[in-house]
Amino acid sequence: MLATLKERILNRESGFLFYGLTPPKASTGDERVREIADKQMARVRSLNVDALILYDLQDESSRNANPRPFPFSETIKPDVYSRNYLTDLQLPKIIYKSVGKYSPAEFANWVRTADNDLSVFVGSPSKSQTDSLTLSNAYRIKNEQNVQMVLGGVTIPERHHLKGDEHLRLFSKIDNGCRFFVSQCVYSVNHTLDFLSDYYYTALEQQRPMVPVIFTLTPCGSTKSLEFLDWLGIDVPHWLHNDLQHSENILHRSVDVCSSIAAEIVDFCRAKSIPMGFNIESVAIRKEEIEASIELVGNVRALLNR
Repeated sequence: MLATLKERILNRESGFLFYGLTPPKASTGDERVREIADKQMARVRSLNVDALILYDLQDESSRNANPRPFPFSETIKPDVYSRNYLTDLQLPKIIYKSVGKYSPAEFANWVRTADNDLSVFVGSPSKSQTDSLTLSNAYRIKNEQNVQMVLGGVTIPERHHLKGDEHLRLFSKIDNGCRFFVSQCVYSVNHTLDFLSDYYYTALEQQRPMVPVIFTLTPCGSTKSLEFLDWLGIDVPHWLHNDLQHSENILHRSVDVCSSIAAEIVDFCRAKSIPMGFNIESVAIRKEEIEASIELVGNVRALLNR
């Protein structure tokens, strides 16, 4: 019998391939939402991935005072979108949950009654933001209310370049129940390998098991999207920023770059037996960018020998 995704994660296996989507805007009419869902399900079925990630967007303007390149719009809650519109998609769904949107009581009720068993908790975008619920309290509530849910955390390799402690954050989150991690979008392979190296050697020195780290790759389709990556704090190296900005086809160039980054991560992790995988993110609505995400899935699948 083939192992389930939960079992593979808990067994700290490697070679995962996920696909990440954002639910439609909350203001979208029901008929249109169903049309979008049908198209997304057809696309995801054709990809042969291990799971679908559904994001829970939050307004991140509290961590960046500069104007947001794309206006923020509230989206349908990912668990609601999954339950009401994606039931025909027979694939594990990993539900993101922005915990700061909830009071402790609301969150406890959601955790108790959640019909998904894979979730990634996301904290506030900024320490200056006052929330009803902190990430540490969300971990505590989950561990008290639903031990069956397999919990994931967020990791940001760029943060390791600035503070040098991202691997320690992972171990702290592992102590709080996280059994896998999904990274923010990666465009700096050097920062990513620095983080992985410290993760590996700390685990070796402390004789601690490493849990899977899923690296997010996102095709960049325009100079405005490149500005948005900058706004989000995603570190695009200066040379690459120049290459993308001056490329005749920024989308094709970004797919090539993402594929190269994936190849370096695969080689590094295989040499050290670090459990890993990839999440190909598709958050744009342009046909060309959707097709680029599909192409990238194929490139990464080949690297993983799937």
